[in-house]
Amino acid sequence: MNRVRLFSLYIMLLVTGALLTVSCNSCQSSKNVIAPELYIQRSPRFNTDSAYTFVAAQVAFGPRVPGTAEHAACGDWLVVKLNEFGAEVIEQKAEVTHYDGRNLPLRNIIARYFPEKEKRVLLFAHWDSRPYADEEAEPTRQHQPIAGADDGASGVGVLLEIARQLQHQPTAVGVDIIFFDLEDWGQPSFSDKWVQGDWWCVGSRYWSEQPHVENYTASYGILLDMVGAGGATFMQEGYSVQYASNIVEKVWSTAAKMGYGNYFLPKHGGYITDDHLPVNQHNRAPSVNIINLKTDTRTGFGPHWHTLRDDMRNIDRNSLKASGQTVMEVIYTESPG
Repeated sequence: MNRVRLFSLYIMLLVTGALLTVSCNSCQSSKNVIAPELYIQRSPRFNTDSAYTFVAAQVAFGPRVPGTAEHAACGDWLVVKLNEFGAEVIEQKAEVTHYDGRNLPLRNIIARYFPEKEKRVLLFAHWDSRPYADEEAEPTRQHQPIAGADDGASGVGVLLEIARQLQHQPTAVGVDIIFFDLEDWGQPSFSDKWVQGDWWCVGSRYWSEQPHVENYTASYGILLDMVGAGGATFMQEGYSVQYASNIVEKVWSTAAKMGYGNYFLPKHGGYITDDHLPVNQHNRAPSVNIINLKTDTRTGFGPHWHTLRDDMRNIDRNSLKASGQTVMEVIYTESPG
């Protein structure tokens, strides 16, 4: 072996030793690093374009004020869509007297999935829109009805997309979806005389007192209200924590695992009179409210709340995705036992 070959062999041995040292050091280092746990999604992919289309379709009918042709037409459309998505649909109709002495029609729309399954989860939203834009600064505009793209239609749009998915991929538990009516016809702020009574959440209160199934109960319930605006912040609403703290933990921890922690904030919000309150009070299901709450506005809600600006310009696909995918993951990971 000549000197050149000997020198070449020497260099090769040095390089090989260095590589082995680096390799072993790398192996040793990797043993000391704890890789973050990768969350594997078990629910189907929530289609944001589909949900957005469902929101827009409702808004296209016009304000869904009970007693109007637009309200009736949208209700008929909702029934058709739920039937199309394979649900067993029940309509609960009644006439109620409101704060001003007016008799108003009430139409709760109920979709049952897998009615044979004993363990059930309740998902709900309101489908009516407010007849008064009483948060408008200009008094002449306060008597006009709002489009309710976020306040009403967004929650319904998300639940319609979930209904569409349930048709194709069943859950281990039964699922009931309810679109409550007459949630948003509370007495307007411009009223001269205040009338005592419970004028908000009339549809959910009616159902809670007279459910579609005698002695109905569900393991838990999730309300979606105003879930479509850009930059939505879903704080932990007060009644939700009071009645269903374990479900708050279930929903908010699921959102965090899925990367939606910037939407589902681990902060306590105020107490909101909403459709989950009568459901909780009548022990139908310990229920939480996914609702966009704010700390930097006068009302505690988005700046478009109960104004004529609550239209499709506010609807953001990312917010629909955050709320919809989280709820889907919760129900698709629910065990039957």
